[in-house]
Amino acid sequence: MGREELIIQERLKKLHSLRQAGINPYPNKFERTHLAQEIIDKNKSLKAGAKSTQKVKVSGRVMTIRDFGKIAFAVIQDDSAKIQINIQKDETPEKMRNLFSKSIDTGDFIGVEGTVIRTDRGELSVLAKNITILTKSILPLPEKWHGLKGDEERLRKRYLDILMDQETKNIFIRKFKFWNTMRTFLIEKGFIEVETPVLETSAGGAAATPFKTHHNALNMDVYLRISMGELWQKRLMVAGFEKTFEIGRQFRNEGMDAEHLQDYSQMEFYWAYANYEMGMDLVEEMYKKIAKEVYGKTKFTIDNHTFDLSKPWKKIDYVDEVKKETGIDIFKASTKEMESKLKHLTGQVDANQSKQNLIDSLWKHCRKKITGPAFLVGHPVEVSPLAKRDPKDDRKVERFQVLLAGSEVGNGYSELNDPIDQEQRFVEQQEMKDSGDKEAQEHDHDFVEALKYGMPPTCGFGVSERLFAFLEGKPIRETVIFPLMKPAKEEVKK
Repeated sequence: MGREELIIQERLKKLHSLRQAGINPYPNKFERTHLAQEIIDKNKSLKAGAKSTQKVKVSGRVMTIRDFGKIAFAVIQDDSAKIQINIQKDETPEKMRNLFSKSIDTGDFIGVEGTVIRTDRGELSVLAKNITILTKSILPLPEKWHGLKGDEERLRKRYLDILMDQETKNIFIRKFKFWNTMRTFLIEKGFIEVETPVLETSAGGAAATPFKTHHNALNMDVYLRISMGELWQKRLMVAGFEKTFEIGRQFRNEGMDAEHLQDYSQMEFYWAYANYEMGMDLVEEMYKKIAKEVYGKTKFTIDNHTFDLSKPWKKIDYVDEVKKETGIDIFKASTKEMESKLKHLTGQVDANQSKQNLIDSLWKHCRKKITGPAFLVGHPVEVSPLAKRDPKDDRKVERFQVLLAGSEVGNGYSELNDPIDQEQRFVEQQEMKDSGDKEAQEHDHDFVEALKYGMPPTCGFGVSERLFAFLEGKPIRETVIFPLMKPAKEEVKK
């Protein structure tokens, strides 16, 4: 029998003994009076060897135990901090000392009532007068340095990863601040938060492969949304709303890498009577606000790129940049010329790609060199089926993307509100889809009908949690609190 099995057996015996003694090892509540950090903050001036008159009730998980017989120490951790618990022969009732020594292990949750002291060695502590076991743990916690083995186990058992590593916990505290700062910023700018359908009869609003499922009650196939309600929020512009946004989950049945997952959080806003230039100004202000509120800085180093969001954001023309880096004029080059150039640049190219995908692949090769902060503008119509044409050059659209450290972290445009133009682009997208392009958009007849009632000039913008992962300098999977995992091998065998 291995060491862990012996530990588990011993803990089960303790659990049985507690119940035999009439002690509930899983009580319903504990009326805590103070968090650990509150005690630490209030007693900074307490000198070594001194006792406070402050009586407290604290609770948390036992992280370490040192038992020397007449005196014992435990460190408990709550959501705010860690604090030491002292169990002393002349101060702690014998019944409580016995409970501690015979029944409590690391990993257990306990409640402690006592007075605040500072030990002779200067450690702020709670001198225990009463101890209540709140949860008896069966499995031992992983050791700090030899516990969770590798990324697979760490992500699968994220609850332990967070428990044992404060920095992992801090990531998700910052992630809360990231979305809350964005939400607050938009609300203060007069936007209202809305909720749009997650299940759709037509997957629209982006070029992506959707997840498909079946709706039993209505007996029809539906899709999980691939955008944050883009076509729905634009319907709200038709309805008379002028500033809306949504933060939620969206789903794309595509590949996984350091910047992409299949289900993730996204924000999209829609702003009536605004164009993409006004959108750029708002987005730049929002990104600076997020950086300052969440990280307390505007300068970041990511993937050998160092950028400062407080510096002026330049504008880079899509067509000019591709021509400068590859020699290809995407308005004049044939698909064969693009395929040949991509094969030369990357060593391979998928056969029978659409012109849209070839143009996009050429751009993706170019963007790696751009540090930013910058806005990519001047996109060709082929890669932007929902954007308004540029009145100065109808081969282009009024679109912008945020460029940081060689990647795109935000996308917006002057929304197309010409129903005739929109319908023609949907027809072209549907033809591409029928020809085998899984990412092409379907023809959404209901949306076109809504546009025919009239939608005001509108700017739309979307950004996913990839921006947060980017600012953290981590692969996006590391910044998802519970990433999707394949079943463990043991579960598969069962």
